[in-house]
Amino acid sequence: MGHIPLGYTIANGKAEIDEPAANIVRNLFKNYLAGMSLDKAAKETHLPASHCSIKRILQNKHYLGDEFYPPLIDKATFDALAAELHKRAQKLGRLNRGKTVQKNSIPTSFILPKTVKKLADPFRQAEYLYSLIERQVNPDDRQ
Repeated sequence: MGHIPLGYTIANGKAEIDEPAANIVRNLFKNYLAGMSLDKAAKETHLPASHCSIKRILQNKHYLGDEFYPPLIDKATFDALAAELHKRAQKLGRLNRGKTVQKNSIPTSFILPKTVKKLADPFRQAEYLYSLIERQVNPDDRQ
């Protein structure tokens, strides 16, 4: 398991709510929904974290509860926060920052011409063989 979200602790192999830290998380949600900025909400809860760390905490779906983590925030609060984040981003003109995803075509077949060299060093031999590989181009796969 990776990083344990703020508000939880692991005891006997299970995630349990760590009440002092859970109150910080709940107060972050409450403060942001009350109109505070992310930084101000963090300062009010005495949580030394950056703007992006606070946003990541507030968008963590584990707080709704799942097969490992008990629920810390109710769904209505979580959904209200997501709507508020979207509303503020829209107001500031930050919704058009999407990344353009370029479709990468992954070749599924290759052509390996006849090998001519036989090298003593297996790494050099592998390097040589890889240099001979040619991609088989399908007419539908042109970019």
